[in-house]
Amino acid sequence: MCYAANKYSKQTKGNRPIQKMIKILFVCLGNICRSPLAEAIFQQKIKDRKLEDQLSCDSAGTANYHVGDRPDPRTIRVAANHDVPVDHVGRQFKRNMAADFTYLIAMDYANLRNMILELDGVPAKVFLMRHFDAQAKDADVPDPYYGDMTDFEEVYQILDRSLEAFMAFLIEKHELRN
Repeated sequence: MCYAANKYSKQTKGNRPIQKMIKILFVCLGNICRSPLAEAIFQQKIKDRKLEDQLSCDSAGTANYHVGDRPDPRTIRVAANHDVPVDHVGRQFKRNMAADFTYLIAMDYANLRNMILELDGVPAKVFLMRHFDAQAKDADVPDPYYGDMTDFEEVYQILDRSLEAFMAFLIEKHELRN
C-alpha cells in the first residue's frame, strides 16, 4: 500500500485520505446489560462492513456496581441468539474517557445526566442511543436488568435498529468506505 502526504498534509492510502480512528463509547448504568450489548452489536456491524481500520467501540457504566464483572448472562444469551459474540469486562465511566472517544452514546436520560455531571457540561459528541431510532427518537433504551429474556430481546431489537442508523450516520458524516 502506498502512503503519501497530500496537499493538506494528511496521509493517504491509495487515493483515499487516512482518517483518524473513530472511537465510540456506549454508556449505561452498570455496564452489564445495555452498553455491552450495544458494543457487541456495533462491533459485529463494523466487522460485517470491513470498517475495523476506521471504527472501534467500547462500553462503560456510570455506576461502579459491576466493575470487573462479565456481562449479565442474559445479555450474552440474547446476543448469541443473533450470532453476536460478547467479549467485555465491566468498567466505570470517568471524565478522562471523554478525550479518548469521538462519540459518547448514553442509553437513557439518567445516564446522560450522570455523564454531563461527570464532564461538567454537554460536549457535542454526546448522544442518546435512541436519537438514531426512527421508531422512538430520543426515548430511553429500557433497562432489562429486572426483566426476563423477552425484555433482553426487546433491547436487542432497539439497539440493532438504532445502531444501524448510527452506522449510516457515521458512514455519511465521515465518508467511511471499506
